[in-house]
Amino acid sequence: MTVSPIDSALYGALFADPDVAAAFSDAATLRAMLDVEAGLARVQGRLGIIPADAAARIADVAGAFEADLAGIAAGTETSGVPIIPLVEQLRAAVGGEAAGYVHWGATSQDIVDTGLVLRLRGVAGLLEGKIARLSGLLAGLADLHRGTVMAARTRSQQALPTSFGLKAAGWLSPLIDHAARLEELRPRLLAVQFGGAVGTLAALGDRGIETMEALGAELDLAVPAAPWHVQRDGLAEFAGWLSLVTASLGKMAQDLILLAQSEVAEVRPGAGGGSSTMPQKSNPVACEVMVTLARSNAALLSAMHQAMIQEHERGSPGWQLEWLTLPQMAVAAGAALNHAITVVETLEVNAARMRANLEASNGLILAEAASFALSAHMPRTEAQALVKDACLEVTKTGRPLMEILAVKTDAPVDWNAVADPANYLGAASALIDRILARRR
Repeated sequence: MTVSPIDSALYGALFADPDVAAAFSDAATLRAMLDVEAGLARVQGRLGIIPADAAARIADVAGAFEADLAGIAAGTETSGVPIIPLVEQLRAAVGGEAAGYVHWGATSQDIVDTGLVLRLRGVAGLLEGKIARLSGLLAGLADLHRGTVMAARTRSQQALPTSFGLKAAGWLSPLIDHAARLEELRPRLLAVQFGGAVGTLAALGDRGIETMEALGAELDLAVPAAPWHVQRDGLAEFAGWLSLVTASLGKMAQDLILLAQSEVAEVRPGAGGGSSTMPQKSNPVACEVMVTLARSNAALLSAMHQAMIQEHERGSPGWQLEWLTLPQMAVAAGAALNHAITVVETLEVNAARMRANLEASNGLILAEAASFALSAHMPRTEAQALVKDACLEVTKTGRPLMEILAVKTDAPVDWNAVADPANYLGAASALIDRILARRR
């Protein structure tokens, strides 16, 4: 195993999304920082802060520049940040007087953070697309199975009848919220970082805020009220969103794992994985990985909150902690969404088994329905006591609950109707419609 399974040739397919991971590659990181340097030069040239010809030269060179990665790595080991050796290489490539205008009025963190934001914009778009695809699949599943009756379970015990469609709609509902949350947080996350050495923009005199606003417009990023060098709530909020997404997927996966147990067998989440020694096994591997990724992101989220505790006008340990943490969380979210899409696309629903598991209770799952039916003909407390006594008899004799109640009382109840779990789904179908309407 490599240091991180996400980067492993053996484990990467389980725990990583290659498209999201690409946004955190060395090449993507350097390219984003060079794009910021080029954008800064263009802006400052237009504003007359640096000579127009120098700005054009810097932007042209930065746009096509191929950094010496080994040199960047060596410089990063010394300086603790890659932008310092990168700027040195860029200045050498620009040459002449224009070289002196590279990185004008900026600090390393301006370039690193704004470069990160540019990459996170692409990551957010990728994850948004995956959520939309999964949401569509779950919406179809919910609608298709709105009448597929199954046992609802509370505290791992059969409770009352529900529909598999409502269960699927329940998995869908938080994804709709997550899509809305992403739209809400985008302006706070995708904001330009430009503050100079200590966040005062002093090197640019009275042109600092003007430059910050112009750079935001150039890069199509929001402009904050002030630089956010040590105010890391935007990144922590995004990390929280990533953890919410994987947690919702983990809940769905945990449900499917339990429903796929041999003794339950109400669903089959995809082809499954085999055992090295037991030929009959079909392990719900994708669902297991989704639970793992959810728990991993929940743990990593605490590190992003720790990273918010920064020193004065510039911190380093918290900043570096973000580098270790946020990429893992984003890649995990992409992988979890990929697994979820595959699972739902290949999910086999065994409606007959669901019905059989309902019937195995001998009507006990409809005890509440029976007590409410009797309450129309006697006081509620008497009805509950009668049904409770009948339930005890079911467990002793194995006779159906409604058969016992028909003997115990002469109340004019249609026990055959009460015995049908499809008649006790309440507002399940209407609730499905409400969730589907929110998505539309």
